Amino acid sequence: MSDHISGPRALAEPIADITDVYAFPSPEHPGHLVMVMNTMPFAQPSDAFSEGLVYRFRIRTLTVADGAARGLFTTGTDELTLDCVFSEPSIAGDPGSQSGSCTLPAGEDVSFRVNDPQGGKGDGVRVFAGSRWDPFIMDARAALKTIATGEMAFSEQGTIYLDGKSVLALVIEIDCPRVLGADVALVGVVAETLTRGRHNVRIERVGRPEVKNMMLAPKQFDPVNRDLEIRDLYNMEDAYHLAEGYQGAYRARLDANLAFWDGLDGKADWTLGAEGAHPLTEIVLDDFLVIDVSKPYAERGSFFEIERAVLEGRPHQTCGGRALNDDVMDTIFTLLINAGTGPTIRDGVDGATRPASRSFPYLAEPDPSPPQLPEHH
Repeated sequence: MSDHISGPRALAEPIADITDVYAFPSPEHPGHLVMVMNTMPFAQPSDAFSEGLVYRFRIRTLTVADGAARGLFTTGTDELTLDCVFSEPSIAGDPGSQSGSCTLPAGEDVSFRVNDPQGGKGDGVRVFAGSRWDPFIMDARAALKTIATGEMAFSEQGTIYLDGKSVLALVIEIDCPRVLGADVALVGVVAETLTRGRHNVRIERVGRPEVKNMMLAPKQFDPVNRDLEIRDLYNMEDAYHLAEGYQGAYRARLDANLAFWDGLDGKADWTLGAEGAHPLTEIVLDDFLVIDVSKPYAERGSFFEIERAVLEGRPHQTCGGRALNDDVMDTIFTLLINAGTGPTIRDGVDGATRPASRSFPYLAEPDPSPPQLPEHH
């Protein structure tokens, strides 16, 4: 489920669990970048944002790496950070009585009220926070069955697990020339939750969808670290600079799991390197959304297009990133299973029951009585 419940700590502390991250050029305001961080899987109408957390977006410029680099991109050293924090609700059980503040890269603070669709506005920035319909689409049960059985379990008509569930969404829209600079085009975006206070401890960080749950979580294929729950370690890492200590463990897990996905159609479409190194491993470890903010909004087919273009040695055609209505799981499954050289691998789910809109705050309004996470989960 994208990044829902992506490890033991996320299950224990769902308020800090980032379920999804999206970044895309605004369809409403050309030249603007929209970033969405969804948290709190299976949020209920009375759930509020945590006053004990910092909700952070990190943006860095990217350049295509030379052939000697492990990944596809080189990240700039300068970073723009947008931090949002929240007060306690003034009325218990009423998130609408909660206020928030977003600190911009230049130091300005933008204030807003939770669940106010107009949000708050500052110098080149607009912010919304509140309960919204969870936009992520995938037949999660079929994906998990595929991992468990080693056979593709997708059907023509898939189902969204507990459809109608809610999340606590944070949406920040920035005027790119004013905030990033007029000459910036290619950027990486990461979202994080951290403890609030003098010493900030990273709890979760998310770039691309399903890295942790579909690519890092399965243990049974990893001959090196078969008993290691690796996701909490991975969550604490800096997405732009992995520490040396666990890189070998991450690579071993990804090499094994990516080879598993590749073999599901009965043939190997990715050519492994020395000692079984999978070509996608280093690309996955550059775990941030890649967006060209100079390109227009694209509703479908832009996810991972920039990365594919670099792999194929051609100019990219789209804005990249990840739009709210893009069926990214079909793109991911096709990439993993047949390297994009065969038929599209569909999970049978093509769109949300309530699609996102093209106007701020973009995500659909929540179901007033959303489903809860079953007790036996």
